[in-house]
Order: sequence, then C-alpha cells, then structure tokens
Amino acid sequence: MQINLIPGGFSISLNGLEILRHTAASPALFVGHGEERMDMYRGNFEIDDYVVERTPLAHAVVTGERIEFSAAEGLPARFVMTVSGDHLATEALDPTINRVWLRVAAEKDEHVWGGGEQMSYFDMRGRKFPLWTSEPGVGRDKSTEITFKADVTGKSGGDYYNTNYPQPTYISSRKYALHVETTAYSVFDFRRDGFHEIEIWAVPERLEFFSGSSFIDLVGQLSNRFGRQPTLPDWVYGGAILGLKDGENSFARMEKMREAGVKVSGLWCEDWVGLRHTSFGARLFWDWQANEARYPSLRQKIAELNDSGVRFLGYVNPYLCVDGPLFPVADAKGYFAKDDQGKTALVDFGEFDCGVVDFTNPDAADWFAEEVIGKNMLDFGLSGWMADFGEYLPIDVKLSNSVDAKLMHNAWPTLWAEVNAKAVASRGKTGEALFFMRAGFTGVQAHCPLLWGGDQSVDFTRHDGLVTVICGALSSGLLGNAYHHSDIGGYTSLFGNVRTPELIMRWAEMAAFTPVMRSHEGNRPKDNLQIDQDAEVLAHFARMTSIYVHLAPYLRELSDEAASTGLPVQRPLFLHHENDRNTYAIQDAYLYGRDLLVAPVWQAGQAEREVYLPQGETWVHVWSGAAHTGGETVTVPAPLGQPPVFYRQGAARETLFQSIKAA
Repeated sequence: MQINLIPGGFSISLNGLEILRHTAASPALFVGHGEERMDMYRGNFEIDDYVVERTPLAHAVVTGERIEFSAAEGLPARFVMTVSGDHLATEALDPTINRVWLRVAAEKDEHVWGGGEQMSYFDMRGRKFPLWTSEPGVGRDKSTEITFKADVTGKSGGDYYNTNYPQPTYISSRKYALHVETTAYSVFDFRRDGFHEIEIWAVPERLEFFSGSSFIDLVGQLSNRFGRQPTLPDWVYGGAILGLKDGENSFARMEKMREAGVKVSGLWCEDWVGLRHTSFGARLFWDWQANEARYPSLRQKIAELNDSGVRFLGYVNPYLCVDGPLFPVADAKGYFAKDDQGKTALVDFGEFDCGVVDFTNPDAADWFAEEVIGKNMLDFGLSGWMADFGEYLPIDVKLSNSVDAKLMHNAWPTLWAEVNAKAVASRGKTGEALFFMRAGFTGVQAHCPLLWGGDQSVDFTRHDGLVTVICGALSSGLLGNAYHHSDIGGYTSLFGNVRTPELIMRWAEMAAFTPVMRSHEGNRPKDNLQIDQDAEVLAHFARMTSIYVHLAPYLRELSDEAASTGLPVQRPLFLHHENDRNTYAIQDAYLYGRDLLVAPVWQAGQAEREVYLPQGETWVHVWSGAAHTGGETVTVPAPLGQPPVFYRQGAARETLFQSIKAA
C-alpha cells in the first residue's frame, strides 16, 4: 500500500489501485459516539442505534506512513491510521469514540461479494448489510405472510441480511479484498456509486487489504489468512448421511432405505440424547450423552454400523439444560457465564432453561472438549455431529475474560468451532471425524470442516427456500469455506407450511452436486413428508445418491484441491470466467469444481430452465448430450430426475461426466 499526496488531501493505493481518497471537501473518515439498543429473543435481535455524534475528520496530516485526523486544522487529532504493509492500523486518540465510518473508493459498475454466508443476495452491490450473527429468521422477507406471522408470534421473521454467519470481509470485482479485524457489530453499505461505507461499532484493530491478479488468487489469499479445512473424510464418499430422529426405529428405517437402493455413508440421529416436547415441536434434551431409553445398546449398534460401512453422527451445542446431569457438574466448577449478580446465567430456550458454557474460560473450554465431546461422543463411537447454536451467546452475560458480551457475540461461533476441533484433534481424528456448523465468523474456517446452510423453510421461497443455500455456499466459499451443504427438504415448518414431494426431490437433485448429501426430518417430523414415506420420492433419492457416489472420484480431486489451494467445491461462475461479466451476478447456478455447471430447479412446477453458459467454453448438457457454445443463455428441459447440469467439453473427467445419466 502506498500513500499519495493529492491537492487538499491524500489517497491510498494498493498495487496501483486506488482504495481510499480523502480531501477536506470529501472526507473518507467519520468518527463519533453511539448508544445502541440490542434486544435478544431466542437468537433473534432487535438492534437500533442512537447516534450522539458523527463528525467528519476533514483535516489530515500525513507524516511518513502515519496519518493523523482532526475535525479541522488547528484542532486536536482524534484518530490515527498507520500504513503497515497491506494493513491500515487504526487508533483512536479520543477515548469517547465508539463509532467509526470509513469510505472506501468504489466504481459505479463494481460488483461486491462476501460478507460471510449471505443467503439472499450474492452480489451485495446496491444494498446495506449489518454483520451480526443471529438466527436468520423465518421467511426472511418482510412482504410475506409467513415472515409477518413469525414476527408477531416470536419476533423471528428476519430480513434479507440476517445470517448465522456474518464476516466483515468482501471481495470486489476490482480484484481486491477488504477485511475489517473486529468482532463488533458492523455494517457494510454498498448503496453509493462512488464509495462503500464501512460502519464499525468500535475502533477496529486494523483493516486488511488483499490484491490479486485474479479472483482465484484472491480466494487463495483469503483462505491462507482465515484458515484451511482438511480434505473430506473418506467415508463421506459412500453416499448420503441420513438424518433420522426416530429412536431405535431409525436403524430399521435406514436399512429399508438401503434395500431401496439408497447409498448411505452415515446415519445422523440428533435425538441420540433424547427428546423433550414443546409447542415448537420435538426438541432435543440438551445434555450431551447417549440416552439409553431412546437408543438402547447404542454403542454396540454404532460398532455394528461401522462394520457395515456406515458411520453414526449425533448433535451437540454449547448449552446444558438445568434438568440434565451435566449441568450441576459444570455449575460446581464455575464453568457457566454469569449474570449481573455473579450467579450462573440461565437462558430461556422455549419451555426449558440452560446455562451457557463460558469458552473464554480455558478450563471450561478444555472440560467441554475433553469430557463432553471427547469422552461422551468421540470415545463412544460418533464419527461426526451437528455443532449447533454458535450464534446464541446472550449479550447481557458476564464472561471470564471480562470482555463485553456484545464484543464476544460475533466471536462466539469461532470459539465454539475451536472447542470442537480441539476435541477432534485430541483423538487424532482431524480429517476423519466430521462436524458441521451453521454459525460462523472470522477465523471459523481454521476449525470448522463443513458448513451447513441453517434452517431454511420447507418451501421454494426466494428468501428462505432451496435457492438460498446456493447463495450461502457461493458467498462463504469465496472467504475460505471450502465445503457447504444443507438440509435436504429444508427444516422449518410453521404456520401450516409443509414439504411437498417435489421440494424434497428438487433439493436432493441439488445436493447430489454438493460436497455432502444430508437429509433432515425437520422441526415437525410428523407433520412433514419424509423421504421413506413416498415410493417415488424414495426411488428418486436413491438415484441421486447413486449420482453422488458416481462423482466421488471427481469430488475427491476437488477436496484435495481445496486443501492445497483453498478453492471451494461450489464456485461462482466468474471464478473461472472473470472476463465474462455476465457471470458476476448469477447466484442460482454454480460451478462444481471447474468442469461441471449446475443450475438447480428452485421454483415449484418448473419443467425447464434457462441457464447462462460462460464464454470461452463449449458446454455439454449431461442428459441430452447436446453441445452449446458459451456466452449464451439456453433453455433446457428439466423434468424431475434431470436437473440442468453441463460439463465442460474437453475436461479431464469427461468420460465420468458423460456417464452421469447412467448412474
């Protein structure tokens, strides 16, 4: 980075690309003070800010690599930026400052991607994105009835920007990336033609800039910065992970599905800990050890499954229910976060209370990793689990490290991932045991081997249905998260919204072309169609698992590539076609590796789909064998069982791709 003096101010360039321009008439930096209001209700937040002061620091004095800012010439300096390599270190000289606004140079036709895992809009240009880990919300569209009902009944409707996994990092089509090193609430505002405004509710440690010769180069740099996952476990390639929560009957249901031709790599029973029944639906018993009443002789059955080539997976989160045996153990050791009176803080999760294990206490983190995950799960025989609820740290608790919970809230998913990864590593099972998370923040990449898209509604809706997990995979993948998957058929069923056979089948078609296939029975299993309850759905699902297994040699190569380069398995079209700007805003299709283009059917009742094919290649339609020249939009038939998929003519795995239709 280089500081350049210009009339009335300065600019900062990164390898010749201007990223900051400051003059007295058009300042790049504003500082001030705000008084926030944050209300949390079961993972959902109402957030507002009363801005007491927002002052442009129009006057800047450049001395070497140091820039001092003040409101006007002759007034004391209030803020300092120091250029250090590719970083801008920041320091507030005025202790009252708790709000910072920075304007980054932009171009009118620029595209911007990232922001963590964004579910509604892949290209963030033209919109404003608060970055705060939370429940994503039900419906996520304020104009819809389901979102309205969710807001009225549980403050849980959400909006387009709500996400389990925010991250203050973006990639620009100008071929640079920006990361803000902070855990505070922040906002990325991309609505202006001439600048992007970054708002931070604290003084950030620094701003990091990355410059690349290509988008692939940038993705590799970000992966190096945030951490890189190991390759997928070998057992994953054997088929789908079946999500069943039916007690010991889950084993019999799995066998019937295998007899119907379903390829199975794992059986995931999140109810391995037992159930409690609430008005929301069947909930798990939040005490992380096998429930012998619901799963008799589970340890022996896990060993028998392993012998038959099927792994067993469970569920865990960082809370312990007050009526479980682990709670008094952790409470006696002082391992829970505290309330204002210094007592164990209890969190209402809807008809039951829990304590949150304080991972800022190293002893508590070690205890959970060893005694809960290590002994109760890994030593018991589990090969993986859902590591849930990383976004739920209450903002009013007192933590062992004495840091304000509002500043630890965004950091919590990364701490939670680290606890899980530490447990796995302690048993020498990194790259073998597979846990998956929906919550994330900066640095989660170094610990979490697999993301999942969260709790989509069981429908085709634009902001909460099948299509949103494509956007989530693409946005998070650019920031170093190589592997992404979702609940086949969706999860959230409320207000009479239930699955259709078509939805399950279309979701399974997409999942066959993702790193991991995994089903879920949802929050109301008895109200919703399950894969094994409909002969047509079951046969379709079996065929999709066969396609997934057929593509395993290719997926292994992509996994190796991810480990060595940081490239995600699911990629935006522009990643390999950066000179084709027609690809920059596409978010309902993706490249599976470099050589397969997948355009899932994500709307109900569709029997054909329009697909844009990138320039510079010949693309062959898998089902018909028809070749198409890139740079055009084609319409292809898309009956159930034939999702629009194309392979790149001349690809190394061309023979494998040609035989997909026979799998």
